[in-house]
Amino acid sequence: MSEKSSSSGSDEDVDPEAAQHVDVGGVLSKWTNYIHGWQDRWVVLKNNTLSYYKSEDEREYGCRGSLCLSKAFIAPHEFDECRFDMSVNDSVWYLRAEDPEHRLQWIESIELHKAESGYGSETSLRRHGSMLSLTSAASALSATSTSSFKKGHRLREKLAEMETFRDILCRQVDTLQKYFDSCADVVSKDEFQRDREEEEEEEDEEEFPNTTRTDGECNHNNNGSKEKLFPPASPKGMNGIDFKGEAITFKATTAGILSTLSHCIELMMKREDSWQKRVDRELEKRKRVEDAYKSAVNELKKKSHYGGPDYEEGPNSLINEEEFFDAVEAALDRQDKIEEQCHSEKVRIPRLSPVPPGDAYSTIGTHRYAIKVEENVQNHMTYSLQDMGGDANWQLVIEEGEMKVYRREVEENGIVLDPLKATHSVKGVTGHEVCHYFWDTAVRMDWETTIENFNVVETLSDNAVIVYQTHKRVWPASQRDVLYLSAIRKILSTNENDPDTWLVCNFSVDHNDAQPTNRCVRAKINVAMICQTLVSPPEGDKEISRDNILCKITYVANVNPGGWAPASVLRAVAKREYPKFLKRFTSYVQEKTAGKPILF
Repeated sequence: MSEKSSSSGSDEDVDPEAAQHVDVGGVLSKWTNYIHGWQDRWVVLKNNTLSYYKSEDEREYGCRGSLCLSKAFIAPHEFDECRFDMSVNDSVWYLRAEDPEHRLQWIESIELHKAESGYGSETSLRRHGSMLSLTSAASALSATSTSSFKKGHRLREKLAEMETFRDILCRQVDTLQKYFDSCADVVSKDEFQRDREEEEEEEDEEEFPNTTRTDGECNHNNNGSKEKLFPPASPKGMNGIDFKGEAITFKATTAGILSTLSHCIELMMKREDSWQKRVDRELEKRKRVEDAYKSAVNELKKKSHYGGPDYEEGPNSLINEEEFFDAVEAALDRQDKIEEQCHSEKVRIPRLSPVPPGDAYSTIGTHRYAIKVEENVQNHMTYSLQDMGGDANWQLVIEEGEMKVYRREVEENGIVLDPLKATHSVKGVTGHEVCHYFWDTAVRMDWETTIENFNVVETLSDNAVIVYQTHKRVWPASQRDVLYLSAIRKILSTNENDPDTWLVCNFSVDHNDAQPTNRCVRAKINVAMICQTLVSPPEGDKEISRDNILCKITYVANVNPGGWAPASVLRAVAKREYPKFLKRFTSYVQEKTAGKPILF
């Protein structure tokens, strides 16, 4: 993953403490379709959008698709540690990182972009400001529908009354405050003047001790002392305020406010009940929609034409065993129809495939795999030709005329590894001819209908080659490829009365020029085609013709599919396809050798 910081918007709109957006780009594997599977794509995370390109070099040609993160849902896969899925409504992207660490980095980057760009995020709230007013909130709410104005006019009237009461109350408080301030000034001035008069009186008594004041100038207290009376001063403007009236008005205003508040609360409670009923109805509608959506999704899951990676083969596949079998069988039927149509329309191009003399195939090679080839040849000659009549482990699964197919059930770590053995007798062809056409890569595509691509990786000798081939995909099974060494040998008989044996053995090897890829599952094989020619004496002095020859074929196959698939499906497919393969191939050999000299 590569990252690049970028900021947008003016400085006034962006919080300096908020994190800046970080553009992210890198390679992710994206599930394209069930034919091409996972493909590497250049993925870019920018401006709240996830886009992908075919490659980094083709960005200038525009993206091939994009998702808006504000509406996207991210789901790490439950079993695949490198995979995560992104969905917007019914559009789903299946993505895989190269390792779990990169997957975590991508998910965190996407979540960060989604959070910073979301409308309800903390950054967004800071950007839009935190000052809210009752007026703006009420206007925003009422603007949602025209009916809000009609239903809320009484509440607005009460709010207007509250505004009027507030103005009146403020004026009354100001008036009362002025009155109290004036009273405080009068009291302060009266005390100051009284203090001065008392000081003057004391000074006069000291100067004129015999001078006395008239009773009219003094006030006798209850304790017999005399106190000077001063007329109370009237502060300016104080006599113009009716304190009792202002107090009554103040009381009436506060009572009006309390009454209006009670009305507002009552109206708001009524509106709350109304809105609650509407919310309940909406929640009920939403629940019905969600139930319908879940039901539709479940129905779609039942259909086997889903092409997502979750519906591929594997122990966690969403397709059950019965649906898996039905899908495979339907795909094989379609392939058979296509092959029949192509076979009836195409004209075979004659291929000049020179056949070396038999002695060239009877010698052991000198290439680096020569010893391994010889070991496989000897094992097949020892075990593959044994009679299966006394072995209870071999089960006869198919018998059609001269052809019999046997199977021995073997499983390892949940993977079916059943060895198969088929015996057949074909008139009019020799063992040399059968093995030659089975081994010759020049005619392989003429009779092998399950192969999609085929090429010779290395030629080891005249009778040994390394071959890489990919087989046609049968959905929902993953596509398979095979890398194997193919060698043809002639085994000379040690008894002059026994026929010579021709053998082709194919077994898996490794090669630097054909490494496994994510696109296909690498299967392992060990296959042998063993043939012997039986000749019946012609009548009289007639020459031996194809009517006098019979080829006994023993075909042995040990295949490791390389991945998990239902055991019942694998066994059913093997039971169906092996007899068809033998019939198709032997018919091809008879067609190619008809009218040609016999090749012993």
